[in-house]
Amino acid sequence: MYSYDAFDEAFVRDRVRQFRAQVERRIDGSLTEEEFRPLRLMNGLYLQLHAYMLRVAIPYGTLSPAQMRQLAMIAERWDRGYGHFTTRQNIQFNWPRLRDVPDILDALADVGMHAIQTSGNCVRNVTADHFAGAAADEIADPRPVAELIRQWSTDHPEFQFLPRKFKIAVSGSPRDRAVTRAHDIGLRMVRGADGEPAWEVSVGGGLGRTPMLGQVIRPALPEADLLPYLEAILGVYNLRGRRDNKYKARIKITVFEGGLEAFRNAVEERFAQLRGEWGGADRAMLERIRAMFAPPAWKERDDGDYLAFRAASPAFRSWTDTNLHPHRAPGHVIVTVSLKAPGATPGDATAAQMRTLADLAERHGYGELRVSHEQNIILPHVHRADLPAVWRALREAGLATANAGLASDIIACPGMDYCALATARSIPIAQGIARRLVESGLERETGPLGIRISGCINACGHHHVGAIGILGLDRGGVETYQITLGGDPTETAAIGEKTGPGFAADEVVDAVERLVRGYLTVRRDAQESFLHCVRRLGLEPFRGFLYGAEAADAA
Repeated sequence: MYSYDAFDEAFVRDRVRQFRAQVERRIDGSLTEEEFRPLRLMNGLYLQLHAYMLRVAIPYGTLSPAQMRQLAMIAERWDRGYGHFTTRQNIQFNWPRLRDVPDILDALADVGMHAIQTSGNCVRNVTADHFAGAAADEIADPRPVAELIRQWSTDHPEFQFLPRKFKIAVSGSPRDRAVTRAHDIGLRMVRGADGEPAWEVSVGGGLGRTPMLGQVIRPALPEADLLPYLEAILGVYNLRGRRDNKYKARIKITVFEGGLEAFRNAVEERFAQLRGEWGGADRAMLERIRAMFAPPAWKERDDGDYLAFRAASPAFRSWTDTNLHPHRAPGHVIVTVSLKAPGATPGDATAAQMRTLADLAERHGYGELRVSHEQNIILPHVHRADLPAVWRALREAGLATANAGLASDIIACPGMDYCALATARSIPIAQGIARRLVESGLERETGPLGIRISGCINACGHHHVGAIGILGLDRGGVETYQITLGGDPTETAAIGEKTGPGFAADEVVDAVERLVRGYLTVRRDAQESFLHCVRRLGLEPFRGFLYGAEAADAA
């Protein structure tokens, strides 16, 4: 893991001191809320429906046990005993008092954490494949590059006031687990013509009001050219991006309105100017960073007890069937810890649960944890011999739900229960769907199924790329839920298509159940996923399941 040095420490502490003074001026009335707003947003502090919300950066989703324990302490001391893990691999505290926020930021700095650039029109938290450095299918660990981008973009003097917020995701695997094509810039590691790792660069992705998938601007960029090329992209966007309309200010609109070729030509021209100005300091820095991400010394253990326990315990076997992923090291696996127990709030973890996860990472996980964009926690390096002990501890903490990738593993934004921008509730809809599909037995019969829910058009729940996407809207003062089908967040990315009229809050759970039951009648066999079935048959059969044959024809 990256370890903060003296410069990092001084930088973060100075920001906390500045913000502490700004908070004091807001409390004594020297600053109005309008004047305070840009200052608090620069430090990750939002004003939500009921209280302030602090969004803490977890760069590329990587945490140490000490950092997780500190988050648990903050949740207990200054919040209401829990935190909410988000689709940007961050954590949000929903109930801090304004006067306590500087103390929270100081506590974060004690463990090398902060809330810088988790808001504002700048480069936000850089996200990555949550299996990075562990996955068996990975070309190389992308996190050193993500850390390089984080350092380069933090307080970059040219890019602090972009036309709009800017998001970058990186993946080191042919399997895209970072949703790269839904980002302003997506980076996927590939093999160049010389066989060396290179980067496929896509631009212009983004969900929200106008969902678009990123387009490839460079199919195989040499790693040595990465930062100057990113600087060229951001520089062109900073000049050309629209500032007259915030709904048209994202880079996806810039690329769409002018066309990819025109944008590429401008970037290549700027890149040619910049490339000679980079003297190699970035490459030297990358090598220093990469040394901090060296893999641990893998242990060799006998896993006979694991195999015996798996044969003897159906509950453990079910969990291993769904929540484990192949690891690059012999005898090891990647463990997904689901924060999606049926009826729970997706992404929430209590302070006690955070401490359990920290303990498990320390005892059985080589001291590493990850936050996934799917709002779960990952133990990236666990030997199979330790799995029975890990599972028992998770079960005691209420964290042994065996549903990773299944229908109840729902991604959902906080919705109108917390967010000032939301137009409908997300959490109770997610809870209702999860309960119904689990209690009816449909979840196990269905297999992998990505359901994603957003409470407004900003799409923080990534509903556009859900195999079943649900968007909550306000229609004449009534919460209405629009369903889309066929979305895909992976390397075969797709935006879901609208099925027809929306459903009332008390109808949407029944509608999803009808979809799932209908799918089971038309799938080719048990191996055909819901997404592949939709792609094969098209939307019409599924519209019939939702609305009835006559209503589907009318729609």
